[in-house]
Amino acid sequence: MICGLLAGVVVAAASFPAVAMSGLAAKAGSESFADLPSELAKPAAPQVTRIFASDGKTQIAVMYDEFRSDVPLDEINVNMQNAIVAAEDHQFYEHNGVDLKGVARAFVNNKQGGSQQGASTLTMQYVRMTLAYTAKTPTEAIEATKDTPERKLTEMKYAMQVEKELSKQQILERYLNMAPFGNSAYGVYAGSQVYFKKKPKDLTIAQAALLAGMVKAPTAFDPTTASGYPQALDRRNYIIDNMLSLKMITAEQAATAKKEKLGKTTNHPGNGCTQVAKNNWGFFCDYFYRWWMTQSEFGANTYDRERQLKSGGYRIVTSLDLKAQASARKEISDVTTDGNRNALLIAAVQPGTGRVQALAANRKYKLDDGENKPSSNPELAANGVKGTYPNTTNPIITGGGDITGYQAGSVFKMFTMVAALENGYGLDHSITSGATYKSGYVIDPSSDAACPGTHFYCPRNASASEQGTFNMWTGFGKSVNTYFVPLEEQVGADKVVDVAKRFGIQFRAGSDAALVKDDATARTFGAFTLGVTSSTPLDIANAYATLAGDGMYCKPTPIQKITSADGTKVNAGQPQCTRVTSKDVAREALDAARCPVGDQAQLGSCAGSTAPQVHSAVGHPVFGKTGTTDADKTAALVVGTRDTVVAGYLVNPDWSNHSDHMDHNIVNPAVWKTVADFMKGKPVEEFKKPGE
Repeated sequence: MICGLLAGVVVAAASFPAVAMSGLAAKAGSESFADLPSELAKPAAPQVTRIFASDGKTQIAVMYDEFRSDVPLDEINVNMQNAIVAAEDHQFYEHNGVDLKGVARAFVNNKQGGSQQGASTLTMQYVRMTLAYTAKTPTEAIEATKDTPERKLTEMKYAMQVEKELSKQQILERYLNMAPFGNSAYGVYAGSQVYFKKKPKDLTIAQAALLAGMVKAPTAFDPTTASGYPQALDRRNYIIDNMLSLKMITAEQAATAKKEKLGKTTNHPGNGCTQVAKNNWGFFCDYFYRWWMTQSEFGANTYDRERQLKSGGYRIVTSLDLKAQASARKEISDVTTDGNRNALLIAAVQPGTGRVQALAANRKYKLDDGENKPSSNPELAANGVKGTYPNTTNPIITGGGDITGYQAGSVFKMFTMVAALENGYGLDHSITSGATYKSGYVIDPSSDAACPGTHFYCPRNASASEQGTFNMWTGFGKSVNTYFVPLEEQVGADKVVDVAKRFGIQFRAGSDAALVKDDATARTFGAFTLGVTSSTPLDIANAYATLAGDGMYCKPTPIQKITSADGTKVNAGQPQCTRVTSKDVAREALDAARCPVGDQAQLGSCAGSTAPQVHSAVGHPVFGKTGTTDADKTAALVVGTRDTVVAGYLVNPDWSNHSDHMDHNIVNPAVWKTVADFMKGKPVEEFKKPGE
């Protein structure tokens, strides 16, 4: 207590000579000093979150508010440990938290009019940083770092308690992991990266001395600025001299260190999705970020969730399959360019888990830097609005924000087939179909889709040759509109809509949501089976993955594993699967879905396909479906195996009412080659039949 009392009085005197023996300093008597707090809360300094691909090794991105990543002392070069002691606290290994000799020196210096010295030890500085980081409000943070006698006394009391609870090595490790080094670098790991692009264990004497010198005043001693460079050099050399006088280094080492040139540049790691390691990973990174912002496990609101992401120090292994992603991007680049106003969008999903394996487009994930062309929508272009090509940060593959999706055409026929199977219709259910079909659905009589002179919906086939008697294998294989609209009538459009909802279609567009808001409304939606509502490639890939998953719908997730900063596994993002149709119905629908892509059904017979090249190109059992909207405004293909389901759309994201004809010769090869690349080398596995 006597030591503590003396320290309290002398610290106050050294730091504030004008009030050295005032009533304030006198309050450092045994009773009031003993009443000061001494239990220091464990600091929770912000940490960098690192995001990896599914291999757990390849870093996709980092996210942070403060660039900081704690490292153990044995991974910090002894040069750095010595340099910080030489710079800030020569008696660090001798004192008990307060350096009484240093305090006395500062007191004499300050009384004689020298430059003000505060006599703060490394331990006291650590206390100060900790109090700032554990503050619950901005006011508390300011109070924790305010230069007042009260704060100094509190610092001293905490410091002596810290020295009782922690070893010198533990204090040094915590200090070095919290210290600021300027240029948004906090902690020695960040400082080493930003200024030298190396790990703390690899720092030279000169580099360690430079970093140690910056802690006192990171801006003033910043070697990357014109004003800071000469001061940083002088400060570094001063610390090297201190290291020599403290016998931490030899004279030869000191001389060599002083000759080492200072760096004048910084190496800031990319922060966020626009600065991913490879640009084509950006859309997946953005999907991950948007997913995180919806997860209540990481906070009650989006602000809290973002703070957790950017300061929680998580290690996140995502579901991004590097092989699938690289293949998707390559196949896209082989058939179109980033500067094309029409976007080729690809999403890949793992059946049975919902893990998103790839998201690729003929776009760079970045903000427009002046490269973007005018919007293809003439009205928007006239007002100076730019298009989303070649650069965009919009979620054009997955939907979200203003992106509600795109009409995808006949890929929606799968939902009608599933609804029919669920309601007792067999795969062999036959319907005689003509080139057109007069349905019982009532629409606007002025519509081109109305039967002439009536208000009834009158769908047509893409080709007049598509006439005859069809069942689900042949009708789905040839994508016969006049088979599926009457089938939808027989089953009930509301039941078809219900299947789509269960299989994950989001109905993001307000007009779509209004058409399916209840069973009564949905029952009148005759064109639903032809895919006139909006969806995204991710929606459709995951819906078809539900078939390969034996009727289990798995919510899409970008996560494989999340670990918190302390090594605890976080359960968020793990597969969330729900049975949405029976195993046998899923297997029956999948069997018919083999026909459109050139494969052979096991339960019946195919008689034609719309993408016959797929099966031979992939070399594995496959299923899937093509889709085309009116006037070819969208072209789509989805292809699945037991290991992956890939959906591709060729669309214009900026203007749905365009006049371009989307070409299946562009989208189809990109999709099936992506699947073929992914499946290369994998064993050939047959799909299971109902009842197996």
